[in-house]
Amino acid sequence: MKKIIFLLPLLVLMSCYNVERNCKDFKTGKFKFEYKVNGVKKTTVFERNDSLEIETFEGKTDTASIRWVNDCEYILQKLHPKNRAEEKAIDMKILTTSKNSYTFEFGMMGVDTKQKGTVTKIGD
Repeated sequence: MKKIIFLLPLLVLMSCYNVERNCKDFKTGKFKFEYKVNGVKKTTVFERNDSLEIETFEGKTDTASIRWVNDCEYILQKLHPKNRAEEKAIDMKILTTSKNSYTFEFGMMGVDTKQKGTVTKIGD
């Protein structure tokens, strides 16, 4: 009985924990996304304002429009798709934020498969 009384306040405190999401801090700026493909580190750098995202990957630049669903979720649509796969919009959702980075989940619209990543803000 004593153990239950001791654990109850601890459980109450843990249930009050709230994930930090200051998504507005990441709506605009310059960002870096690093990930591995077949063990090789790849880096994408992109700049975003409230309606456009300009991405540079391996020396190639691409532009996408942004439609914000809410402060933490937006939809990317490539402006100049090169194939049918690039014609599909991508749903982006910011899950957590820290001082200069955020963790996000993304996937093609209408597809259940999602991937996660972390983006670092490198400029305003």
